[in-house]
Amino acid sequence: MNTKVLYTIAAGLVMSTTTMSAQATDCATTASIAYEHAKVKNYEAAEAPLWKVMKECPTHSVATFQFAKKVLESKYKKATGGDKIALAKERIALWEKRMQYFPAKTKLGNMYTDIGQIMYDNKIGSKEEQFSEFEKAWLKDKKNFKNPKGIYTYFSLLVDLQSEGKKQLQDVFNLYDSVIEKIEDEESKKAKKVAELTEKEESGATLSSKEKKKLSTYSKILNNYSKVKAGVNQKLGELADCKNLIPLYNGQFEAKQTDVSWLRGAAGRMSAKECTEDPLFFKLVEALHKAEPSAKTAYYLGLLAMKDKNTAKSLEYFNQSAELETKASDKAKVYFKIAEVMKKKGSFGKARTYYKKALANKPSFGTAYLRIAAMIAKSANNCGSDVFSKRAVYWLAERYAYKAGKVDPSLKKTASATAANYHAKAPSKTDIFNNPGVSSVKIGCWIGETVNVPKL
Repeated sequence: MNTKVLYTIAAGLVMSTTTMSAQATDCATTASIAYEHAKVKNYEAAEAPLWKVMKECPTHSVATFQFAKKVLESKYKKATGGDKIALAKERIALWEKRMQYFPAKTKLGNMYTDIGQIMYDNKIGSKEEQFSEFEKAWLKDKKNFKNPKGIYTYFSLLVDLQSEGKKQLQDVFNLYDSVIEKIEDEESKKAKKVAELTEKEESGATLSSKEKKKLSTYSKILNNYSKVKAGVNQKLGELADCKNLIPLYNGQFEAKQTDVSWLRGAAGRMSAKECTEDPLFFKLVEALHKAEPSAKTAYYLGLLAMKDKNTAKSLEYFNQSAELETKASDKAKVYFKIAEVMKKKGSFGKARTYYKKALANKPSFGTAYLRIAAMIAKSANNCGSDVFSKRAVYWLAERYAYKAGKVDPSLKKTASATAANYHAKAPSKTDIFNNPGVSSVKIGCWIGETVNVPKL
């Protein structure tokens, strides 16, 4: 190869490298301009440079797609009619491009849930197509399928498809179980954080601005999940009432009586809907216990023992169930049931122990706090040594009632009213003023806790 040819090749390589370098520099500069505008929510100014970067150098940074999403969402909120539909389709296309260029940085649960919700909100595609997007999120990345609205829409679409004869009733029941489990898992995670921050606040410590923001965020998320759970149960409605479950399972029992998965689901659903008075429930439990003795069968046998008014036997079965149970939310349910039995017997100390065990396994179990509060309030006359200390018991009851609404927003109204009732029965400001040396009150008997006297 002669010198002239070599020089030409070398010159071409230099020019190519220079061009590529210039293009990369141009992309970085344009992206920087776009990102700065987007960070301060000046989306109108950010739009053109963002689209330029996406077109000419889509692999520059995932931030391009993150900011572009915000731009489109902002425009979508202001749009109407056909413009809204067009922007909805752009949002879907953006997700698909992000997946194309940044698959490792795109969570499938977020992507498919968002696409499904956009389609549903804007009536894009059929119900089957909308449902399919949520189904992909659920099956491929359930961990990141956390959007409360998306969870409700997913379940709602399935119920609608079942009513149109396109899905089976059993499909609805199966998804319902999974959806409720998902919601309760997410609730427990957030309720635990709320309880920890609330405990810190109640101890007299000052929450940092960051902690206050977290507490507010967790509380809002809990509130959203609470509404979704109520919505899911309402959507399920009469489909899962005893009048539908009993004939459905009676018809399937002969063929399914050795199917452990089916027996488990049928018995669980009948128990949840309190269809335990029907003879079918006993048949299901008997068959399930024979096929697979477990925490669930022990629990159901406990329910049957309670039906026969055999309290000792029911407690024996419930304790067996609690020991065998591995799922935290189900273990909490068993402990709560034991606590209820103890409370009814008047064994408040033992009942509180089990209510607290329920809370340890399911921090969002606000009803347990209300039950403890009620027992404490009921014991005011027995657990105080004088008028002031007896009335001080209500401060403690108020505190427990208040916690119920913090960890379970669906109980907020009830918890607030209950706490207010206890507060009205506690020592007044005059009572506190007349007992100047008392900063805290140790409450005796089964309660055994100390409550601080509010400062005037």
